[in-house]
Amino acid sequence: MVAGQGHKQLVDGQVQAGERPIYTLSGHSLVGDKRTTPIRGDLADISLAGKLFAPHYAVPMLRTGIAPVTEIYAEAHATSMPVSALMHGEEFAVLDVAGAWAWGYCLHDNYLGYVRFAELGDDFDATHIVSASATLLVVAPSAKARVLARYPMGAQLLCGAPSECGNYLACENGFVPRAHLSEIGSVAASPADLAEQLIGTPYSWGGRSGDAIDCSGLVQLVFGLKGILAPRDADMQQADFGADLPKGAELQRGDLVFFPGHVGIMADAENIIHANGSAMAVSVEPLADAAARFAEHDEAILARKRVAF
Repeated sequence: MVAGQGHKQLVDGQVQAGERPIYTLSGHSLVGDKRTTPIRGDLADISLAGKLFAPHYAVPMLRTGIAPVTEIYAEAHATSMPVSALMHGEEFAVLDVAGAWAWGYCLHDNYLGYVRFAELGDDFDATHIVSASATLLVVAPSAKARVLARYPMGAQLLCGAPSECGNYLACENGFVPRAHLSEIGSVAASPADLAEQLIGTPYSWGGRSGDAIDCSGLVQLVFGLKGILAPRDADMQQADFGADLPKGAELQRGDLVFFPGHVGIMADAENIIHANGSAMAVSVEPLADAAARFAEHDEAILARKRVAF
């Protein structure tokens, strides 16, 4: 199934419903970053028509993550390598559906992959985001109520009125503690504060939530809560996120330090918070100790950057 029939669509400005535009491609067909350029051997996003050649072009079908976290895979099977994750409430542009799997890209960072189609649903306007390490959806506004679901940091929720006690918000046919939520766009904690809340969170390649996370996922998550969109992978962040610090400038809390294939957030001038394979968790350690593990490279530290917010 090629996406684009009977659902909300992302439509190129030149394409109108019912029309069958003809595109011509002249010159060389150059593919950009394969992680974020929506093309594969048989299919491409309609936005690439006339730019990159594909046998077929599809108008994306806009869907939204309805599971607490939806894994994104490199290939359409559960034993494939996870490459990222879609949080509850985040949007996904579906280009193709085959069996149980959908192929497309996340709207917040254009990252491509395969997800289970059953974990995608209709779009909704989220009002709040989980700004604690995780929260619980419960059947009633009480600390003793039965748990319906767990939502990790980064999950976006559509919440309603406060409970009579004022400590919960109605949500998803249940209630969520207000203390674990922030209105979208109004998260008070800094990125470094949020990263510290995740200390001890298990390291997982492709993870970007309060349940499991990798190094660049940590950066993307905590800055994303502040409304600052970062690219998905460490090399992308090094190239296109934040401003380089002048040589000799002292590091401060919240600065980013990039290593070969790795990134972390400074807790202060000397210590770094990072999701790392050494601790297999988010941990804090001296920057010098983290850098020492990259001693076999020509440069242990590739860049130091600061992000304004």
